[in-house]
Amino acid sequence: MLLLMALNLFVSISRKSLTNDETAHIPAGYYHLVAGDFQLNTEHPPLIKMWATLPLLFIQPNEPKILTNANADFAQRSAGVEQQFWTINQDHFLSLGFWPRIMMIPISMTLGIVIFLFTRALWNATAALLALFLYCVEPTVLAHGRVVHTDIPAALGYLLFVFALFHYHQLPTRKRAIVLGIVTALALLTKYSLIILVPALLLYACMRAWSIRRDANQLKSLVGHGAVVSLIVILFINCVYFFRHDQLSAPDVEWLIRTSGIYSGAVVKLVTALSHVIPAYYLFGVYKVVIHNHFGHPAFLLGQYSNDGWPSYFPVAFALKTNLPFLGLSVAALCWASFKIVGRRQTKLLWLLVPFMIYMAISMSSSINIGIRHLLPAFPFLFILAGMMLEQLTRVSPRSIGIVVISILLGWMLIEAVRTFPDYTPYMNQLAVGPHWKYLSDSNVEWGDDVNGLAAYLKSRGETQVRAALSGGWLTLPLYGIDYISLAPPGKQQVDTRYVAIGASFLNGSTLPSFEINGRMITDSERVNFFDSYRNRTPEAIFGGEIYLFRER
Repeated sequence: MLLLMALNLFVSISRKSLTNDETAHIPAGYYHLVAGDFQLNTEHPPLIKMWATLPLLFIQPNEPKILTNANADFAQRSAGVEQQFWTINQDHFLSLGFWPRIMMIPISMTLGIVIFLFTRALWNATAALLALFLYCVEPTVLAHGRVVHTDIPAALGYLLFVFALFHYHQLPTRKRAIVLGIVTALALLTKYSLIILVPALLLYACMRAWSIRRDANQLKSLVGHGAVVSLIVILFINCVYFFRHDQLSAPDVEWLIRTSGIYSGAVVKLVTALSHVIPAYYLFGVYKVVIHNHFGHPAFLLGQYSNDGWPSYFPVAFALKTNLPFLGLSVAALCWASFKIVGRRQTKLLWLLVPFMIYMAISMSSSINIGIRHLLPAFPFLFILAGMMLEQLTRVSPRSIGIVVISILLGWMLIEAVRTFPDYTPYMNQLAVGPHWKYLSDSNVEWGDDVNGLAAYLKSRGETQVRAALSGGWLTLPLYGIDYISLAPPGKQQVDTRYVAIGASFLNGSTLPSFEINGRMITDSERVNFFDSYRNRTPEAIFGGEIYLFRER
């Protein structure tokens, strides 16, 4: 199953172009490796980007000059390097995008292995195989399992953490404490939002200390193991940052002060103090996640627009973007697990239900509602619970009924995976009737990975330019030989082209930035309805379910 999944991901990589975020992650990862520059793409920890770009050490791409302007902050440096990197490597940009994405396949396969091992440890091998099957054919997993990003690695890190903590709880030895420390460090280096593991570990340590409070030897051992875990975490984080303890640049300190308001003095002092132990740009990245969540992000849900998000966002997105069999299995498995825990005292299921509920609660409280991918760390627990529940179904009498039901569900999921291939990014199930952009936006419906199909279509018709509003298209479309003329914000000189290409997220207006028209800033209403005239038009072609191409003349 894992080999077939890997083949699926490999072929998808060959047929899809870079996503909007990968155009930033790949140059940043390369510069993390060769220059130890961690001021680039500070939204995400460097580990996964460095892993993905290891093949580039052999390809030896042309290297742009990193901005040396002392007044340039992290965002300006990142944007400058991103654009220069792909522009000066246009002749072989396909290989520079191909090999880093190939490096993500082993991570996706490793997550499948951990799902299997954890399920087998908690239940049995049959349930483990069923859980693995659910993982291998889930559209959201297949969409992101090939992308140079932190979402699937974060799912792996979170599950590994829970698995390691489960093993440590069963038998708290120094060896298992070392493993727990390594796993915790790797998880913290996959995604800044997994900083939640630190208070989770502290809470577990307090609960365990309370349970063994009368045993001095065990308490002493627990303290020693806590020290081991802490030292390993600090060591690994420093190792990935090459033990560099550079202070934040002056422009980045100014940004930090500007965004932290009345708390600026305390924040700067805290970062300065902790930077002697933890690299400053790791701390800076954690702060960026916190401040991003505080200020929110433009989002769209079922016709509504918001910068603060909705508590219902991720449940709704999950209901729309998972195939119907898995959606039903997930709801049933959560109910089944709750019954087993309360009614049958099978407390080992808490190792699945509690981590799922924690991550779900954190996600629902987030104001960054830009993609179901941010919920991916919660998915493995649903795969495992559903696999266990299906295994129980094989024991019903008569046994043939359970086998038939399982066969129908798994067969349905497999058909959905085959039917959708390779357009997994905008996938929605049969509950979504009509264009997907009417329900969700951003990476749920468009992420830029069908720009190559658009370029090929235009070239076949003798076109060399297009007016467009596409996720990442401003950078990637010219690499395929098609001039990108921005529709929003409109350029100073608008060229009359035969075609107009609009991405799904731009069509619903959620990802459209604010801009000026005739010297005034457009209103929010004007911004989200900027492409209203195209919404009811029939496109000449749709690429990957993401890009709508309209003929103007």
